[in-house]
Amino acid sequence: MRTIVNFPCGTDNMTGAFDAADGTTGLLIISGGNEIRSGAYAGQAAMAQHAQALGYPVFRFDRRGVGDSEGENRGFEHSADDIAAALQAFRALAPQLRNIVGFGNCDAATALVLFPDRDAFSTLILANPWTIDGAPETDETHSPNVAAIRARYWARLKNPRSIIDLLTGKIDVKKLASGLAKASVREPVSDLATRIAANLLEREGPTEILVAERDTTARAFLAAWRSATFQNVRAKANISLSSYDTASHSFADPAARNWLYAHVERVLKQQD
Repeated sequence: MRTIVNFPCGTDNMTGAFDAADGTTGLLIISGGNEIRSGAYAGQAAMAQHAQALGYPVFRFDRRGVGDSEGENRGFEHSADDIAAALQAFRALAPQLRNIVGFGNCDAATALVLFPDRDAFSTLILANPWTIDGAPETDETHSPNVAAIRARYWARLKNPRSIIDLLTGKIDVKKLASGLAKASVREPVSDLATRIAANLLEREGPTEILVAERDTTARAFLAAWRSATFQNVRAKANISLSSYDTASHSFADPAARNWLYAHVERVLKQQD
């Protein structure tokens, strides 16, 4: 049974969707960017339905200033109060909860990492965390990050057709040289990625990071993940990273969606 609920956050009213179930472990889904609670291609609504069918209550919500919620949209960096309000509403709706798993994609994943109450969630599932300084929903000028440029040119150079296009003049040699020069630059780790690493180091609860290998946001995260900044994070036993070969940022294709659901289901069952 799915219920639409209104709940307060300061002086504003927020709107959420509650999928009721009897389980003592719940799933709180955080929306990324300016997405409403249903998610891209209704992916979050479908995930909620899937988890509910397994016996786990689920709560999703529109951040202030997004969808049906009142207030000002201040972006993921200022969403801690929204998340705290959603947690309170979720616990009121499902008082039997002993554990809450937090799931977020893109900047919602980053918002979960930065959330100051580290005891609020028993486990975090972070999909394609946003590591680029600046919010994705307001970032209209960003060029592709170096990791994405490098991957794109490497894929082109491995394609035999590209050699033919180069010899026949279909590929602009100057543009190719410029692109290769950009791809060879070592991009510094962003301030946001450094903050993510610091927060993950302090987190004691299980954290599962899921990445779509060919997604631009994921590639930026993986570049940071492999750097010295995340060296100590990679060594932590409570943090794991899994990847799937897809370009879908929201794991929208059937195979990627099944892979995502399998990980979410495993995490939920581990809390029982």
